[in-house]
Amino acid sequence: MTILLFNNRIYGLTKGQYSPTSEIGKITKSTPVGSLDHPFNPVSLALGAEGTFVARTIDSDRKHLTSVLTAATAHRGTSLVEIYQNCPIFNDGAFDAIKNPDSKANAIIPLVHDQPITFGTPGEDGIGTKGLIRNPTTGGIEVVEVAEVGIEQILVHDAHNPDPSTAFAISRLTDSGYLNQSPIGIFRQVQRPAYDDLARAQITTAKNEHTTTPTTASPTSSTTATPGPSPEKPLSPTHLRCGIIDSVVTITLICIVSLVRESADGVQVHGFTKMSE
Repeated sequence: MTILLFNNRIYGLTKGQYSPTSEIGKITKSTPVGSLDHPFNPVSLALGAEGTFVARTIDSDRKHLTSVLTAATAHRGTSLVEIYQNCPIFNDGAFDAIKNPDSKANAIIPLVHDQPITFGTPGEDGIGTKGLIRNPTTGGIEVVEVAEVGIEQILVHDAHNPDPSTAFAISRLTDSGYLNQSPIGIFRQVQRPAYDDLARAQITTAKNEHTTTPTTASPTSSTTATPGPSPEKPLSPTHLRCGIIDSVVTITLICIVSLVRESADGVQVHGFTKMSE
């Protein structure tokens, strides 16, 4: 399943209320003197839940959007793609920094697997003037000037790392206020057995192991009556109703937990099965 999370940092379809990704102080119809909630980061949420495919792209960058969606739909299992999408009616300009040709070089931190993470206006060597390093003292990810530390010290992006902690640290570089800086690309892309594949394999194994071995009847078996278990009493309508209610509650709880762990819901989330090209 591929989940496309369209984030315009506001509830646009319901006519302009603040959303879980709106910045603090956002003036909307539902927050006339400014929102108070600290915005959460959908990518950080998905990485914290150890999602196997987590990415972010921009609606107006057709080439990048296409490449990310192609990789997401090819992923075996659940994939989540956050798409920055401008809302021209209720939140116009929320992503100007990463879309404006004059500022996007310093605003977008591009993530390309197996490549040093650099950004900023490219120098004569074609490499961005800024880069990411891991602070040896705190263990966190920091932005530095490439010229001050050298390109060999810049963090190389590893989307296939089974440990999501570095990808999570990179996701925290996303501005929570007005968006002046944001990592863009595939944060994590790892292979892990999908739940439905494991469930099918488990059922197949159980069927293969559950074989009935015929027994040889003894000479006296035809004349000797062996008492068997007494037949069970049929369930009453009350028992049936209770069983149905328990099943519905269980299924509902499983769905809620799955959404929290897998989809990083909270803005506009649309779930799709594998899409054809």
